[in-house]
Amino acid sequence: MRGTALAAALGVVTVLGIQGVASGTGASDGGEVSPYSTRAREKGPVEGELHRLALKPKGRGEAVLSQQGTEPFGLLGVSWNDPEAEVKGKIEARTRDADTGKWSKWVALEQAESGLDGKRPGLRGATEPVWVGPSDGAEVRVAGGAELPAGMELNLVDPGAGGAKAKKKGSLGLGPAAFALPAEDPTPTPPTTPGPESTAPRPDVVSRVQWGADESLNNEGPIYLAGAKIKAVFVHHTAASAPYECSESAAIVRSIHKYHVEIEKWRDLGYNFLVDKCGTIFEGRQGGVDQPVQGAHTFGWNSESTSVSILGDYTNAGASPAALEAVSKVAAYKLGQYDGDMKGTATLTAGATQTNFFGKSYTAGQQYEFKSLSGHRDGFNTQCPGNSLYPQLEALRQTGPAAQLKLTSVNGAPAVPGATYPGGAALTVDWTTSTASGALNKFELLVDGEATAVTDAAARKATAVVTHGKHEVRVRATAANGKVSTSLAVTVDADVKGAKFVPLAPKRLMDTRTGLGVRSGPVGTAGVVTLPVAAATGGTPTAVVLNVTATNPTQPSFVSVYPSGTTRSSASNLNFTPGQTIPNLVVVPVVNGSVSFYNNQGNVDLIADVTGYFTSEGEGATQTNFGPKRLMDTRTGLGVPAGPVGTAGVVTLPVAGVDGIPATGVKAVVLNVTATNPTQPSFVSVFPSGTTRSSASNLNFTPGQTIPNLVVVPVVDGKVSFYNNQGNVDLIADITGYFSDAADGAVHANFGPKRLMDTRTGLGVRQGPVTKGGVVTLPVAGVGGIPATGIKAVVLNVTATNPTEASYVSVFPSGTTRSSASNLNVTAGLTIPNLVVVPVVDGKVSFYNNSGSVDLIADITGYFS
Repeated sequence: MRGTALAAALGVVTVLGIQGVASGTGASDGGEVSPYSTRAREKGPVEGELHRLALKPKGRGEAVLSQQGTEPFGLLGVSWNDPEAEVKGKIEARTRDADTGKWSKWVALEQAESGLDGKRPGLRGATEPVWVGPSDGAEVRVAGGAELPAGMELNLVDPGAGGAKAKKKGSLGLGPAAFALPAEDPTPTPPTTPGPESTAPRPDVVSRVQWGADESLNNEGPIYLAGAKIKAVFVHHTAASAPYECSESAAIVRSIHKYHVEIEKWRDLGYNFLVDKCGTIFEGRQGGVDQPVQGAHTFGWNSESTSVSILGDYTNAGASPAALEAVSKVAAYKLGQYDGDMKGTATLTAGATQTNFFGKSYTAGQQYEFKSLSGHRDGFNTQCPGNSLYPQLEALRQTGPAAQLKLTSVNGAPAVPGATYPGGAALTVDWTTSTASGALNKFELLVDGEATAVTDAAARKATAVVTHGKHEVRVRATAANGKVSTSLAVTVDADVKGAKFVPLAPKRLMDTRTGLGVRSGPVGTAGVVTLPVAAATGGTPTAVVLNVTATNPTQPSFVSVYPSGTTRSSASNLNFTPGQTIPNLVVVPVVNGSVSFYNNQGNVDLIADVTGYFTSEGEGATQTNFGPKRLMDTRTGLGVPAGPVGTAGVVTLPVAGVDGIPATGVKAVVLNVTATNPTQPSFVSVFPSGTTRSSASNLNFTPGQTIPNLVVVPVVDGKVSFYNNQGNVDLIADITGYFSDAADGAVHANFGPKRLMDTRTGLGVRQGPVTKGGVVTLPVAGVGGIPATGIKAVVLNVTATNPTEASYVSVFPSGTTRSSASNLNVTAGLTIPNLVVVPVVDGKVSFYNNSGSVDLIADITGYFS
């Protein structure tokens, strides 16, 4: 609604008294007959009709159109010759319902502001258009004023079929797909350069093609804001209107379009966007949803703003939640294109000297502060957007996503959207937002569209590990209301060399029970301890290989091991319950020389033993896939003498030169070691034969348990030794690869930790537990930032949870035959993790469950290529 508050000043109620909206009658070929005269084509523009009926002057400032039948129409208004003339009296109309034949109550027509779309040829004075629904009769009276302008006529708009016949709510889909599309879009070609990217999502918008705009009415093309920047959004209502069904919304929009162009002689529909009560958003003035199109909506302020008009009259009742949400989406998107904030303010330059509804004066050429989301009445003397909608705007301002979200630095350099920054394996970004932390939920650091770090609402900085090459980097914010916004992107060109493995004799670096490496005492709920590791390796590590053991837990919990200085992901490395002692091998990136350990709940003691590290500097060993293949089983005498290993017993397994493993040049082997049939609580240490065993342990168990763990153990004299502390236990060892001085071996790249698979939620594979004899296959190559080619093996932390009975899980290369080797051994009710280094043959990895059912989770921590 764009005109003055004339009708309100005269005390006329501007809400139609029509009792609902009538449906059309009859049918043809099984279809509906339109209550209007013009039939809509199945596709393409709908060419409505305009009917003009002259008003009869009666003298004394009065004129009438006698009650009479008319051609079918849905919208009406009154116009006259002189656009500068003002009708001093009341203009009222009433209509006959095309279905029931009943006449409506009188409705007051409000005079529209002249020249809202500039001084144009053929301009006429006019009232605001009023939607009355399917009608076939009209009556008009003008009274109570001075001399009337010449050429007064009633204008009746038939929008064409396609929206007139009322339908049951919900019977017609309201998304863009619900509207027929022609073979070619006849709308004018927008600028060749796309509009600015927005931090807020672009909402679904019913295009002009889809709502049937008759583009033959528009032969001038759009005008774009001179400053190419939208600073504010003005909210309107279309004012006096009959109740309508959402199936009619497109017809209402078409009617307003036709009235604005053919009666008011504007270049196009005045509003930039229109919204119906069901929340459907319609494209208004042509020129591109993503462009700064200049509309004709708020006199004096069109050159720096855009507009949204809600279909209907909101004088006595507020807009629906769906309509308000649609306005919120449009406002957030358009302001987000230009670094605006729905809760903020904007400085606008007045294009005319005038006063607004509240009596505030504006002088042309002067600057004034507005709310970024304002009502029509804030800029002009009108009741629009209605006495009930206007108060809703304050709450509406709070409904957007995080605003003005932008990166401020990348690896310490000032961030400029679209720029490229050099970097290494560690990526650190800072950001800002104008939205308060209390209105936010979280931030995510996105690398190539994937979340690599998640922070809380108060954070404004995150660090992650990236792979070699160019990466698109953004920050995504999730507000407390669930809405999402995303910063504009920068590119990081990371120079990350492949890392080789340097084996180390197993050595204990951390024990919270004694205070070794970190403070003494268990790690409490949400507690973190940070262990310096770089100095202990004697080199420059890109990642360290640690055997981590959780012991003395007081509650069910999990532990995550992650690079210090980065944001912890959702990936876990150890899962345990009270009384358990659980080990697991961890390959964790090193960013600032230290590694952090997080415990989710309760108290737990943590132990960490180093067995090697990866480095991109100096000498090191490359990786070669081998197996999985069973090399040792004390139950059968495979590889070593048959029989369990007793108290303080040692068995030594030859590996170099065995079953295809090279006889020379092997620096370390990757073994999945399983302890089974233990008779007492004990631990097993795996160490290089020919060296002195350290205090480091690899497996910890109690009677009756079967416990697996991955071991990367140096090879000194071609053999590997296994020590059992007490009682008897059977040991099994399956090889999955080795490190050697081979020039053609694979090098390591950090990646993650990142969750790739969870059968509980359907992440990566189908949802649901893996049943007896079942196999699920996980794509890894080319997924989530992992290179699509050249991947030789992936490093996965695999967790088995919710097992229904004793079983084992084997992880093996998809496209190959599964061997007898197992990676996890589970018992009912327990959650067991284990690290797996599995070859990649066809880009995928398979997981087999032997019996019962079990849920499987897989977190990647790196790969070999």
